[in-house]
Order: sequence, then C-alpha cells, then structure tokens
Amino acid sequence: MPDYLCITIRFLDGAFHGRADHGEPEWPPSPLRLYQAIVAAAAARWNERRGLRHAEPALKWLEQLTPPVIIAPQAREAQGYRLYVPDNAGDLVGRSLSRGGEDSIANYRTDKSIRPMVFPSEGAVHYLWPTAGLPSGFDEHRSVLFQAVESITHIGWGVDLVVASASIVPEEAIAALPGEGWRPSSEVGRELRAPKPGTFDDLARRHTAFLNRVKEGGSFSPVPPLSDFSVVGYCRDSEPASLPWAIFALRSLDGARYNAFDPIRRSLHIAGMLRHAASQPDFLRSAGISAEEGRSLVLGHGETQGQNHQAVSGPRLAFIPLPSIEGRGKDSASVIGSVRRVLITVRGGGDPSVFKRLVQRLEARELIDESKGEPIAILQRQAGGPDGATNRYLHPATTWASVTPVILPGYDDPKKLRQRLKPGHNLTAEEKAAVLEKLDSRIEALLRKAIRQAGYSEALATHAELDWRSSGFWPGTTLATHYAAGDQHRRYRKLHVRLIWKDANGTPIDVPGPICIGSGKFAGMGLFAALA
Repeated sequence: MPDYLCITIRFLDGAFHGRADHGEPEWPPSPLRLYQAIVAAAAARWNERRGLRHAEPALKWLEQLTPPVIIAPQAREAQGYRLYVPDNAGDLVGRSLSRGGEDSIANYRTDKSIRPMVFPSEGAVHYLWPTAGLPSGFDEHRSVLFQAVESITHIGWGVDLVVASASIVPEEAIAALPGEGWRPSSEVGRELRAPKPGTFDDLARRHTAFLNRVKEGGSFSPVPPLSDFSVVGYCRDSEPASLPWAIFALRSLDGARYNAFDPIRRSLHIAGMLRHAASQPDFLRSAGISAEEGRSLVLGHGETQGQNHQAVSGPRLAFIPLPSIEGRGKDSASVIGSVRRVLITVRGGGDPSVFKRLVQRLEARELIDESKGEPIAILQRQAGGPDGATNRYLHPATTWASVTPVILPGYDDPKKLRQRLKPGHNLTAEEKAAVLEKLDSRIEALLRKAIRQAGYSEALATHAELDWRSSGFWPGTTLATHYAAGDQHRRYRKLHVRLIWKDANGTPIDVPGPICIGSGKFAGMGLFAALA
C-alpha cells in the first residue's frame, strides 16, 4: 500500500480567520497559505530575513508538488463582530501635536469585521501527497523541509496560532484520520490557491519590494501582490462534481407543440435516436470532433473499430429522456408523466468547449425513427434553465427516488440463493431470513457500486441510505420489470430505488442532479428525481 507525505496543522483555539481573494471565508486553508507559512517559518528558523538560501532548494522542490488532498474538520462561519482599530494616520496626529494641537490617534479608527471559521479545537488539517507521485529529490530535502514545517507558528492571521508537523504515513493510517476529505477537481469545486513552479521566486521578489518600499527622500513604492500561483478547484468527498447539462424540448416537426412519448416503452428508443443523431459524421465534423473521438464520446466505445469492446475511461455523453413531473388532481400531487424533453450531459470530465459545441449543433436537429426512416421530432434548446416539469431532476436535495429503474451493475444472485426459497427446500424461518439477508446485502453492494461508477465519491456511496423494491416510489411509475432495457442489460435485475444522501456523521446533505446510476445510466435508466 502506498505511503503519503503528510503535513499536519493543529490550531490551538479551533478558529481560522483567513479569507480568500474577495474577502469570503476560506476553508480549508489553501495549499498556498500553507506554503507561505512554511517559507516564513524557514526564514525565521535559519534567521534569513532578507533572503532565503539554506531552505531555498527544499522550498523550490515543494512548489513542484501537485495540489494535495486535504482532510479537515467540518467548520462553520462564526457569528461576526466588529472591531475599530487604529488607522495609518500617525503622521496626521504627530503633525497636530507638534503644532500644539490636541489630536489623538483615537480619532482615527477604521472598522474591521471579524468572522472566523470555527471547528472542534481537537481537529487538525492534514495535507497529503502520495510518495509515489513525488518528484525526485525528496530524500535530499526531507530534513530541511520537516524542520521548516515544525517551525510554523501561525497560519492565516497572527491570532491563528498552530502547531505543525510533517511525516510519512501509510495509507491505512490516512483512512483513519478524522475529518472530511477535499480533493482537487477539474470539473467544479471551491477554488483554493496553490503554489506552482515560480511561486518561491515571486514571494522573494515581493519580500524584497516590501523591504525597499520606502526610498530615499521619503518616496513610497507600493508592494505588488503575489501573482505567480495557481487556482485549483476542490470538492468535498461528500459532494459530487457538478455535471454540465443542457435540456432540449421534443417538438413536433412544425415546432408548434411538444411531442410526448411513453417513458416505459419509448425512453430507450429516444436515447438511441439522440445518440444516432450525435454520431453522424457531418454532425461530428461540424463540432470539430474526429470519427474516433465520436466513437468514444458519443457511442461509448473505448476500443478501436473491429476490436473487442472496451469501456470508455474518459468523457462520455449521456442522453437522458426526462419524463415530465406534473401536478395532477385537487392537491396538484406530483406524478410522472410522458417524456417531452431530454437532458444531455457528459461524465468523466473533458473539455467544456467540446460539450458546448455539441449542444449548440444539436439545436433544431431531427430525431429519426429507424424503423420508419422518418423524423418524428426536432430538438429545441430550452432556455432559462429547468422549469416546473424538470426542476426536480436538477435542484439540490437530500431525498431522491428513481423515475426509471436502476439496472444493477452485476448479478444480484450469482449463487442461485433464490432457488433455495422455493417450495420443497424445507428451510426453517431462520434459514430463510439468512438467505434473504444475503440477497439484500448483495443488492445493496451493487447499488453502492452503481453510485461509485456514476462518479460519486466513496463517502457518498458508503453513507447513502438506500431502499429498493420492484414497484416505484413515484406516482406514475410502474413495475421495474416493465421498462424496456437494452439487450446487454436484460440479464441484470432492475429495481426502483430511493436514496437519502448523508455524510459520515449521518447528517442528511443536499446533492444536485442530474442523478442517473446503474448499467443503463448513459441512456436514462436509473434516473432520479428529488422527492422533496
């Protein structure tokens, strides 16, 4: 199992006052803030106040590291308060006093809002890099780096006193660290600043400019802000990376009305027509996509043509028919209706500009019914985001239920345990209960596997509360076995599922859509809508 370079910061009073670029609260403390603290600590430890020499090679090695995984305690923004502190007006007061005036520095106060992030005082922040990914030179710089880290006295404001340490820890010890994980994300996240090659030199230039800001004759040169750093998106383990999406209405050929389709029997066909439209050579060329890229991105073929099928490891489009969620009856109860819209998204990252070009070129594209060879609808981009019929597919919520059943990503009964439940096996009540428990355990494991395969974190997959059955949780749905599925999925069981997203503490959390899991997720099977 791999080891990790771990830098641990323990705050002495459970509060952090640091702010991000625009004054908003920063949590967790950014990798750049940690790096700046290490640089300052190194200057103090080796008494190199005007320029670092002893620790410079180690610090330049450190700035090459990729952004770390961060494990931090859960924090909240505290109740704010305001202080009135002296302004930089001592020259005005001195001039007044020299003339016999009675001016006072107390007359020059500026307000300062204080609103720290607070967390349990025993909590620590850990910054983690796998040793297998470290650049060469770690053994050479290890001693200096660890000494510099141990010399850190504060991170953030001067009142944010800390004790810091650095160590090499095994992976199993990382799994036992308390707190929530924050991982770099290319798709979305909270933006945190991080060092990069050149950050040390920029800090040195800035420090030199600070020391020389007052020139002979009293002229003043402003100190330029730090500019040589990167900005990295971070996501909690308990929150998914958001997906780009676009909604299209299925309109009649003259554009005058919606075309409606049965979600039970026609959803699979609609997804197939969308995939066919997006895979046409002229369409791909217009979007600047090669035929080989189209096979992977649109059709989901990771292999070259003529070889055995391989799953796509990179970005892949999902074509998801959206049954309307309609208010019916006296109480306007939400009911699943016909498919009148489709949602297109991409999983696995990729270039956002490619998705944008694809979406733009799908506007006014015809969907062709292969059995008839005739167009049956045209796509019209829905402007302004989700509406009342679709917003439950996208808005963040805690409790979700499947609108189309989840196709399990594997056999739920590989050992044929259900055969033992048939008449003639004469099982006792306890034996039947044990068999049912094993079957439920297998289904639960497959559902959690489906959540992971859909791109959700291990934390979300592990702590989600799951319930499943053959009948739907939504009014308007029907038995899971009635829904059409592709030939490659017919051997796997289909189930309706209700899930409640929770964190490691069992606290319900909101997660945004679209949520689509299971083996049919790229064609709209396993689609969820928020129950509340």
